[in-house]
Amino acid sequence: MKTVYGTALLLSLFLSSCNSEPSLQKYFVENTENKNFIAIDVSPDILNVDKTKLSIAQSDALKSFEKMNVLAFKITDKNKAEYESERAKVDLILKDKKYQQLMKFSSGKEGAAVSFVGSDDHIEEFVFYANKKENGFAVVRILGKDMNPTAVMTMMSVLQQSNIDLEQLKPLQQLMK
Repeated sequence: MKTVYGTALLLSLFLSSCNSEPSLQKYFVENTENKNFIAIDVSPDILNVDKTKLSIAQSDALKSFEKMNVLAFKITDKNKAEYESERAKVDLILKDKKYQQLMKFSSGKEGAAVSFVGSDDHIEEFVFYANKKENGFAVVRILGKDMNPTAVMTMMSVLQQSNIDLEQLKPLQQLMK
């Protein structure tokens, strides 16, 4: 009997210690199967870049990039209320102090923001969030190890040299239609 009580106590402590605060990762997981969302996970292989032609800085920048997650909500006449609700959820998540905003711009019908998680020299995650009332919104998480703003700029030069595999991005074409 003592074992049952001990196990119950241990289990309740474990469950109460779980973080129930909203996060982008949880948001992505919760909405991956939602019919109003398009979800894509992109690996560094999408770039199709010849690694032998990269500089050391470019190679290091590419190594720091682990994956990219895209979650996009496509607005229709039937889901406008849900669009507003989901957009408010993302706005609330991104107000958490762990998401440090780099820049934000908006007009009446559209807006975008760039945030990051980590410190200036050891960025774990970049977040790009954009919304447009006619189309919907998209959240892009770029995950990596020890990324920094310089590496991100270097990564842009790698992108220019890449032969991107557009097949991985086909689901996003639905959002643009």
